[in-house]
Amino acid sequence: MGDVPALEENTQDPLTEPLRKVLGGTTAKVMAEHLGLHTVGDLLHHYPRRYAERGELTRLADLPLDEHVTVVAQVADSRVLTFNQGRGKRLEVTLTDGSGRLRLVFFGRAVHHHHKELLPGRRGMFAGRVGVFNRKLQLSHPAYELLGAGSGAEAVDAFAGRLMPIYPACKQLESWKIAKAVATVVDSLLATGWAGVADPLPAALRAERGLPTLPEALEKVHRPRTKADVELARARLKWDEAFVLQVALARRRLAEGQLPAVARRPREGGLLDAFDARLPFTLTDGQRAVSREIFDDLATEHPMHRLLQGEVGSGKTLVALRAMLAVVDAGGQAAMLAPTEVLAQQHHRSITEMMGELAEGGMLGGAEHATKVVLLTGSTGAAARRRALLDLATGEAGIVIGTHALIEDKVGFHDLGLVVVDEQHRFGVEQRDALRSKGKQPPHLLVMTATPIPRTVAMTVFGDLETSVLDQLPAGRSPIASHVVPAAEKPHFLARAWERVREEVSAGHQAYVVCPRIGDEEEPAGARRSGGRGAEAGGGEGADGGDERRPPLAVLDVAGQLADGPLKGLRVAALHGRMQPDAKDEVMRRFAAGELDVLVATTVIEVGVNVPNATVMVIMDADRFGVSQLHQLRGRVGRGSAPGLCLLVSETPEGSPARARLGAVAATLDGFELSRIDLEQRREGDVLGQAQSGTRSSLRMLAVIDDEEVIAAAREKATRIVAADPELERLPELRAALEALLDAEREEYLEKG
Repeated sequence: MGDVPALEENTQDPLTEPLRKVLGGTTAKVMAEHLGLHTVGDLLHHYPRRYAERGELTRLADLPLDEHVTVVAQVADSRVLTFNQGRGKRLEVTLTDGSGRLRLVFFGRAVHHHHKELLPGRRGMFAGRVGVFNRKLQLSHPAYELLGAGSGAEAVDAFAGRLMPIYPACKQLESWKIAKAVATVVDSLLATGWAGVADPLPAALRAERGLPTLPEALEKVHRPRTKADVELARARLKWDEAFVLQVALARRRLAEGQLPAVARRPREGGLLDAFDARLPFTLTDGQRAVSREIFDDLATEHPMHRLLQGEVGSGKTLVALRAMLAVVDAGGQAAMLAPTEVLAQQHHRSITEMMGELAEGGMLGGAEHATKVVLLTGSTGAAARRRALLDLATGEAGIVIGTHALIEDKVGFHDLGLVVVDEQHRFGVEQRDALRSKGKQPPHLLVMTATPIPRTVAMTVFGDLETSVLDQLPAGRSPIASHVVPAAEKPHFLARAWERVREEVSAGHQAYVVCPRIGDEEEPAGARRSGGRGAEAGGGEGADGGDERRPPLAVLDVAGQLADGPLKGLRVAALHGRMQPDAKDEVMRRFAAGELDVLVATTVIEVGVNVPNATVMVIMDADRFGVSQLHQLRGRVGRGSAPGLCLLVSETPEGSPARARLGAVAATLDGFELSRIDLEQRREGDVLGQAQSGTRSSLRMLAVIDDEEVIAAAREKATRIVAADPELERLPELRAALEALLDAEREEYLEKG
C-alpha cells in the first residue's frame, strides 16, 4: 500500500505542485506574500515583462515614477560626496542608455564597497523603486547584478547570445532572483519531459491556429533564443487566457439563458406613460434606443442581464428609472443598489423629484398611478426603517433605493422584478447575489457604470452581459475645459487657479477642491487609499535623501489652509467618507442649496453628486488618481448651463508618464478614448482584476486593447464548444484549466454575475 500515494502524485499535474516543495520554504514564502505566486504553474505564468539584449540598452526615458523597475544600463560616472560637515558620505552613480540618464544613490557604510564595484563602463541590471530628487529620477539603494564582469568567457557568451528575461519584481525579490527560480523549475520539468502537464487547448483548435503545445510555449517564453520564440509563445499563452475566460463566460450565459423569470411588460396608460408625459424635455435618440433594448429584454421569460454604460451625465439614471417604472406597471418591484449613502440619497432625491406626485402612492395628493419610492440605508432611523420594510413586504412601495442595507435578511419583497446596480465594480459577489436571491424567481438585472469600457474589455470583463451604450449628452450640458497646473515649476499658475475659483464664486457659482487623503489618520501612510491609483505609493522615504515624495495632500489640511489663505472670506467646508452620515448629508445639503461656496472633498463626490451650479473643480495631487477616476470627478462640474472648468494640479516633472497621463485627460472629454489610454498606461490586470472580482486578474499576457481579434475569435469558439458540450465532459483538460484559472472567488463571481 505504501506505493499508492507516490503513484497518485505522479498522475497529478506538476503545475499544481506547491512552490515550497521545489524552491524551499523561504523563497516560496516571499513569492506567495509579495507576488501572489503559490504553485509551479503560478511561477511559470509569471511571464517576463520584457527581454533585454546585450548591447541593447533599456530606455531610461520611459521609467514610470513610483514603480519597482529593473533596468539594464551602463555606468557613466560615479562619485563620492560628503555632507554634514564631512561626517556623512553619499555615493552618486549616473547610469546611461542613450535615451536618458538615471541616478543611483547609496549612503552609509556601503558607499566604499559600491564605489569599487560600480566603475564607469561597467554594465549591469539595477532594480529599485523609481523616485524623484531635485527633479531628477533616481533609485535609492538599488539592488544590482553586474553583467559579464568577472565571469568566464562562456558566461559572457551565454549572456550575449540570449535574450535576458526581465520579470515583474518587488523590493523583496529582484528580477534575476525570480529568473533563477524559474530556471530551477523549468530544469526539473525538462528532466521529466514535462510529463503530466495537461494542455487545456483541444488539439484540433491548436492545429487550426498553428499554436505550440503548452510546455513548448512555457519554455520559449522563459528561455527564448530569438524574438520569434517569444512571439510564438505569446500567441499561444494569449490564446489560452482569452479562450479559458470566454469558455467560463459562455457557460455562464448558457446557464442564465435557461433560468426562468417573469416577463414584465409595461401597460399602456400606466405609471411609465404618466411619467413620460410630465418630463419637461424629450429623450435623446440614444436614451430611446437603449430603453427599447431594455424593454425587449424585460418582456422575455429569462432574466435580463444588461450592462448600461454611459458617459457621466448622459442620463443613465433616467433610463434606469423608466425600466423600474415599467416593472412596477407590470405588478413587480424594483430595487436600486448604490455603493455609498451619499449616492443612494442623491438617487432617491433626484428620482422623487423627477416623479413628483407619481412617487406619492397612498398619500394625500398622490397621483392615480402613483407608487411609493423608499430609501433604505444604514443610517435610516428605526421608525422610517420599519415603515419602509412594511411597504416593501406589502408591495405598497414599488421602488426602493439603498445601499448594502438592502441586502440584510430582514428586507423582504412582495415581488422583486428588477435589480439595478449602480457602479457595479464597487460591489462584492455576495452582495449582488444576496439581493438577487430576494426575488421569487430570478429578477432581471441592469448594471450601470459611468466608467466607459472599450468593447474588448466589455467582452472580457462583462462577457456574460449584453451591453448598451449611451454616448450622447443631453441638450443643455455645458462643455468642460481642463488644464494641467504644474505647481512645482510654475507656482504662479496655482495662485491663478485660486483666483479663478474666486472669480467663479463672485459670479454666483460654486467650486469643488478634491484631495487624495482625509488627513485625520494617525499614520498617513496607512490611509492613502482614497487617492486611487498611486496614492498608496505617495510617501516620502526622504530621511536618507532618497525618494523625496511627500505624503498626498489631505482634505482637512487643505480646507483649513484655503479658508485662512487664498479663499479667505468664502464659505469653505470639508466632506469625506469618515464623517458621520448626518454630518455628511448636512454638508451636501448646504452645498446643493448654495449655502457653501467651496467644498473640499475626497473622491466621495466621484459618482452621482449633482450640483448644477458648481462650475469649477481643482484636483490636488491629480497624478495620484487614475485616468478614469479623474474623468469621473471632472463630470461633477459643467452640469448646468454655465461652462465647467477642471484644473489638474500636480508637482510631477514635465516629461514624466504621470504628467503625460494628466495631459491626456486635459486633452479629451471622450471617456472611451480615456479608458483606452488608461488601459494602455497601467497594468491591465489591475483594471480587469478590479472589474472582475476585486482580486488579481488572471490575464497576464492578453492585452485587451491590442488583442481584439484573439478575444473575438476565442469568444466565438468558446460559445460553439460550450453549446455542444456544456459540462466539457469531452475536454477534461480544459475543464481542469477552468477550475485552476478561475480560482474559487472568481468562479463564484462568474457563477453569480
